Amino acid sequence: MNKDDKILALLDQDARLTAAQIAAMVDMEEAEVSAHIRAFEKNHTIIGYKTLIDWEKTDKEYVTALIEVKITPQKGMGFDEIARQIYSHHMVESVYLMSGGFDLTVIITGKSMKEVARFVSEQLAPMENVLSTGTHFVLKKYKDQGVEFDPSVRDEREVIMSW
Repeated sequence: MNKDDKILALLDQDARLTAAQIAAMVDMEEAEVSAHIRAFEKNHTIIGYKTLIDWEKTDKEYVTALIEVKITPQKGMGFDEIARQIYSHHMVESVYLMSGGFDLTVIITGKSMKEVARFVSEQLAPMENVLSTGTHFVLKKYKDQGVEFDPSVRDEREVIMSW
Protein backbone atom coordinates (compact mmCIF):
# COMPACT_ATOMS: atom_id res chain seq x y z
CA MET A 1 0.00 0.00 0.00
CA ASN A 2 1.49 3.36 -0.98
CA LYS A 3 1.68 6.30 1.43
CA ASP A 4 -1.34 8.09 -0.10
CA ASP A 5 -3.46 4.99 0.41
CA LYS A 6 -2.16 4.64 3.98
CA ILE A 7 -3.07 8.26 4.78
CA LEU A 8 -6.55 7.81 3.33
CA ALA A 9 -7.06 4.49 5.15
CA LEU A 10 -6.07 6.05 8.47
CA LEU A 11 -8.41 9.01 7.96
CA ASP A 12 -11.18 6.64 6.91
CA GLN A 13 -10.70 4.75 10.15
CA ASP A 14 -10.51 7.89 12.34
CA ALA A 15 -10.98 11.35 10.83
CA ARG A 16 -9.88 12.92 14.13
CA LEU A 17 -6.26 11.90 13.59
CA THR A 18 -3.95 14.88 13.30
CA ALA A 19 -1.38 15.30 10.57
CA ALA A 20 1.32 14.76 13.22
CA GLN A 21 -0.22 11.45 14.30
CA ILE A 22 -0.57 10.26 10.71
CA ALA A 23 2.99 11.34 9.89
CA ALA A 24 4.31 9.18 12.71
CA MET A 25 2.30 6.19 11.47
CA VAL A 26 3.39 6.44 7.82
CA ASP A 27 6.95 7.68 8.40
CA MET A 28 6.50 11.09 6.75
CA GLU A 29 6.94 14.69 7.81
CA GLU A 30 3.87 16.40 9.27
CA ALA A 31 3.96 19.17 6.63
CA GLU A 32 4.07 16.56 3.87
CA VAL A 33 1.03 14.75 5.31
CA SER A 34 -0.82 18.08 5.62
CA ALA A 35 -0.04 18.85 1.97
CA HIS A 36 -1.35 15.44 0.90
CA ILE A 37 -4.57 15.93 2.87
CA ARG A 38 -5.09 19.42 1.38
CA ALA A 39 -4.55 17.95 -2.11
CA PHE A 40 -7.07 15.15 -1.39
CA GLU A 41 -9.60 17.74 -0.27
CA LYS A 42 -8.95 19.97 -3.29
CA ASN A 43 -9.32 17.16 -5.85
CA HIS A 44 -12.34 15.76 -3.95
CA THR A 45 -10.74 12.44 -3.05
CA ILE A 46 -11.75 13.46 0.47
CA ILE A 47 -15.28 14.77 0.06
CA GLY A 48 -16.22 15.33 3.69
CA TYR A 49 -15.81 14.39 7.31
CA LYS A 50 -18.64 12.97 9.37
CA THR A 51 -19.18 11.97 12.97
CA LEU A 52 -20.98 8.68 13.55
CA ILE A 53 -23.43 9.07 16.44
CA ASP A 54 -25.36 6.39 18.32
CA TRP A 55 -28.68 8.27 18.40
CA GLU A 56 -30.18 5.54 20.60
CA LYS A 57 -28.27 7.13 23.48
CA THR A 58 -29.99 10.49 22.97
CA ASP A 59 -33.53 11.80 23.22
CA LYS A 60 -33.80 12.22 19.44
CA GLU A 61 -36.56 10.10 17.94
CA TYR A 62 -36.09 9.04 14.34
CA VAL A 63 -36.42 6.11 11.98
CA THR A 64 -34.14 4.99 9.15
CA ALA A 65 -35.51 3.30 6.05
CA LEU A 66 -33.96 1.60 3.03
CA ILE A 67 -36.12 1.98 -0.03
CA GLU A 68 -35.74 -0.21 -3.11
CA VAL A 69 -36.67 1.76 -6.22
CA LYS A 70 -37.31 0.39 -9.70
CA ILE A 71 -37.07 3.06 -12.36
CA THR A 72 -37.10 3.57 -16.09
CA PRO A 73 -33.82 5.28 -17.00
CA GLN A 74 -34.15 8.57 -18.84
CA LYS A 75 -33.03 8.54 -22.45
CA GLY A 76 -29.55 9.99 -22.79
CA MET A 77 -29.10 10.34 -19.01
CA GLY A 78 -29.46 6.83 -17.65
CA PHE A 79 -30.05 6.73 -13.92
CA ASP A 80 -28.04 9.84 -13.01
CA GLU A 81 -30.73 12.51 -13.37
CA ILE A 82 -33.34 10.53 -11.47
CA ALA A 83 -30.81 9.80 -8.72
CA ARG A 84 -30.02 13.54 -8.55
CA GLN A 85 -33.71 14.40 -8.18
CA ILE A 86 -34.04 11.86 -5.37
CA TYR A 87 -30.91 12.79 -3.41
CA SER A 88 -31.76 16.49 -3.50
CA HIS A 89 -34.53 15.87 -0.94
CA HIS A 90 -33.46 16.79 2.62
CA MET A 91 -34.52 13.43 4.12
CA VAL A 92 -32.31 11.43 1.76
CA GLU A 93 -28.98 10.37 3.25
CA SER A 94 -27.70 8.05 0.53
CA VAL A 95 -28.58 6.83 -2.97
CA TYR A 96 -26.89 3.84 -4.59
CA LEU A 97 -27.23 2.37 -8.08
CA MET A 98 -27.69 -1.38 -7.62
CA SER A 99 -27.43 -4.57 -9.58
CA GLY A 100 -30.17 -7.17 -9.26
CA GLY A 101 -33.92 -6.90 -8.89
CA PHE A 102 -34.18 -3.14 -8.43
CA ASP A 103 -32.24 -0.09 -9.59
CA LEU A 104 -31.65 2.28 -6.68
CA THR A 105 -31.34 1.96 -2.92
CA VAL A 106 -32.42 5.13 -1.17
CA ILE A 107 -31.59 5.53 2.52
CA ILE A 108 -33.60 8.12 4.40
CA THR A 109 -34.10 9.28 7.97
CA GLY A 110 -37.38 10.67 9.24
CA LYS A 111 -39.02 11.56 12.53
CA SER A 112 -41.48 8.67 12.27
CA MET A 113 -42.63 5.80 10.06
CA LYS A 114 -45.51 8.03 9.01
CA GLU A 115 -43.10 10.73 7.80
CA VAL A 116 -41.13 8.14 5.82
CA ALA A 117 -44.34 6.73 4.33
CA ARG A 118 -45.41 10.25 3.37
CA PHE A 119 -42.04 10.83 1.65
CA VAL A 120 -42.43 7.61 -0.34
CA SER A 121 -46.07 8.18 -1.30
CA GLU A 122 -45.90 11.93 -1.98
CA GLN A 123 -42.33 12.54 -3.18
CA LEU A 124 -40.73 9.36 -4.45
CA ALA A 125 -43.44 7.09 -5.90
CA PRO A 126 -45.13 9.83 -8.01
CA MET A 127 -41.87 10.67 -9.84
CA GLU A 128 -42.32 10.19 -13.57
CA ASN A 129 -39.75 7.42 -14.04
CA VAL A 130 -40.37 5.52 -10.78
CA LEU A 131 -42.03 2.17 -11.48
CA SER A 132 -42.19 0.79 -7.92
CA THR A 133 -40.78 1.09 -4.42
CA GLY A 134 -40.23 -1.27 -1.50
CA THR A 135 -39.59 0.21 1.94
CA HIS A 136 -37.66 -1.54 4.72
CA PHE A 137 -37.33 0.02 8.18
CA VAL A 138 -34.14 -0.38 10.22
CA LEU A 139 -35.08 -1.90 13.57
CA LYS A 140 -31.62 -1.93 15.16
CA LYS A 141 -28.11 -1.01 14.06
CA TYR A 142 -25.39 -3.49 14.85
CA LYS A 143 -22.67 -1.97 12.69
CA ASP A 144 -22.59 1.19 10.58
CA GLN A 145 -19.76 2.50 8.39
CA GLY A 146 -17.39 -0.07 9.87
CA VAL A 147 -18.22 0.83 13.49
CA GLU A 148 -19.88 -1.74 15.75
CA PHE A 149 -22.70 -0.45 17.94
CA ASP A 150 -22.04 -2.94 20.75
CA PRO A 151 -20.93 -0.88 23.79
CA SER A 152 -18.78 -3.67 25.24
CA VAL A 153 -16.77 -3.87 22.00
CA ARG A 154 -16.31 -0.08 21.94
CA ASP A 155 -15.21 0.01 25.58
CA GLU A 156 -12.56 -2.65 24.93
CA ARG A 157 -11.28 -0.76 21.87
CA GLU A 158 -11.04 2.52 23.81
CA VAL A 159 -8.72 0.81 26.29
CA ILE A 160 -6.61 -0.62 23.46
CA MET A 161 -6.51 2.63 21.47
CA SER A 162 -5.69 4.91 24.41
CA TRP A 163 -1.98 4.44 23.88
